[in-house]
Amino acid sequence: MPYREGMLAYHLFKNLLFAPVSRVAFRPWIRGQENIPPTGGVILAANHLSYGETFLLPALIKRRMTFPVKAEMFEIPGAWGRVVGWFLTSVGQVPIDRSGGRASAQGLDPITQELESGGVVGIFPEGTRSPTGDMFKGKTGVARMALEAGVPVIPVGMVGTEFRKGRLGIPLMHHPGIIIGEPLDFSEYAGREGELKVLRHITDVVMTEVQKITGQRYVDVYATRAKFGDLKDKDLSRFVVDHPGAGRPLPGPAPVRDGVAE
Repeated sequence: MPYREGMLAYHLFKNLLFAPVSRVAFRPWIRGQENIPPTGGVILAANHLSYGETFLLPALIKRRMTFPVKAEMFEIPGAWGRVVGWFLTSVGQVPIDRSGGRASAQGLDPITQELESGGVVGIFPEGTRSPTGDMFKGKTGVARMALEAGVPVIPVGMVGTEFRKGRLGIPLMHHPGIIIGEPLDFSEYAGREGELKVLRHITDVVMTEVQKITGQRYVDVYATRAKFGDLKDKDLSRFVVDHPGAGRPLPGPAPVRDGVAE
């Protein structure tokens, strides 16, 4: 099965390093872990406030977890880059192309295979850490993966995971929390992963459930635009809406051809 060759290394790093260090250094808490099924493919979709969430979530849940990692992380030049690439590969993480278009869509194939083989995949639909602490528009890859693999999506809220300087000036998370919501079933849209309106609707539903957990203000633009683009350091209030998908029409019924819904 794909990406299971890193199982031993994953559990060694998790149980001997990341989990004990996280518990001692950050004193984290987690609620709703019973909402993660003990077996079968599932997507955990979370808001993204801090880079620490990429190791905190896998450290605290019981099941092994795979994160899609931008391909550039496997190709960092120099000795340190080789160490990072070795670590990511050894624990079974998956490189994805985030350049957009067909390359990005095809880059999701290994993740879909992991889900189809019964794995747990974590994803941050916003695509990058929030630059303001708000929630931003989710990218539709989470919806595409859910439909292609036929798996549920579980909303996850990250709370207080930002790093702040502690004693001796060392950046730490202070008592961060993870709240895991109930699974979302999108099987009614099976076979419609090629319809953009369906993908956008599913993504908005997922992000709305995450927002209900975190209580974040929602800004209806992509985080990359607010972080790096024309909205960097600008007033975002004109883009604030009550919840993801507010004002967007719902997708219509599946197209019918020869009397049969596709």
